[in-house]
Amino acid sequence: MNRCLALFSGGLDSILACRVIQAQGIDVQAVKFISPFFDYHLLANEAAYQAEIKEKFDINVRLCDISNDFLEMLAAPAHGYGKNFNPCVDCKILIISKAKEMMADLGASFLITGEVVGQRPMSQRKDTLRVIERDSYTDDILLRPLCAQSQKPTLVELNGIVDRDKLPRFSGRNRTPQMELAAKMGITDYPDPAGGCVLTEPQRSKRISALYQEDAKFRTPANIRFLFLGRQFRLPEGSWLCLGRDEAENDKLEAMALKDDIVMYMEERPGPVALLRYCQSETDKSLAASLVVCYGKKTSPPDQAGEVIIEQNKTSSSIVVNPITKIEAQDLIFAT
Repeated sequence: MNRCLALFSGGLDSILACRVIQAQGIDVQAVKFISPFFDYHLLANEAAYQAEIKEKFDINVRLCDISNDFLEMLAAPAHGYGKNFNPCVDCKILIISKAKEMMADLGASFLITGEVVGQRPMSQRKDTLRVIERDSYTDDILLRPLCAQSQKPTLVELNGIVDRDKLPRFSGRNRTPQMELAAKMGITDYPDPAGGCVLTEPQRSKRISALYQEDAKFRTPANIRFLFLGRQFRLPEGSWLCLGRDEAENDKLEAMALKDDIVMYMEERPGPVALLRYCQSETDKSLAASLVVCYGKKTSPPDQAGEVIIEQNKTSSSIVVNPITKIEAQDLIFAT
């Protein structure tokens, strides 16, 4: 049996691309690429995700973490950024190139994606689709089943492995044809269309762009995930502080602590959990504690000192500090 490797986002288009190729008697192995910017949480339980996709859509999928390669590419994408800090064209070239490298091990003879010509303004224009093929060196092996009839034939079509005439001819942003095909195939429980990648979100992309103006050593998957949470501060002597904005973020910050990170909180009254990273000075540590008190529950008088618990590498201590003012805090905020 012929086999292809499918780039799988989990959205309706990628689901349909897999299913229309399966309908022609071809074995489909789907791969979902992961980075801190999209679907990183799935790495915590890959087996559950695989079971869910198999049960819902009869598609075999595996995860592939491309975080380090993506972070390197993001520094200087050859085809530039979109409206925010999103390198959509270079992202697609990267993941298609990675998929091509996996083909031999998986016994696949060609690649498929769920791309639809004209659906996205940056990465799915007809000219851009050609650039992606060219720069990923996949001219003859990359098939886009949902819009193949408006593209040049691939080798698998020319050789009769895939019947081109049985493929859809979708184009543009109207998703009604995809939804109608899904209904015919009995596919109902699929995600609503959404951006998915946080690099397209103005506020988060602003933070990421700011991080890329700093030393390259800070560009790690752990730091990117840290950057997405809470109120972010840069302290005068180089420390990086995040304050949780609610209970859910407080829990995430505590779980995210790395070796040498400092966790701070107040036991005596409600307030944020703070995660302090790269701290090498008592001055920054004291200032971080003052920020915890500043954003804690207000007291009477409002400038009352608070006791802050400090935990680092399984040791615990405390410090009593006065809060700094919100105006002073504003001067320390990082890219918010």
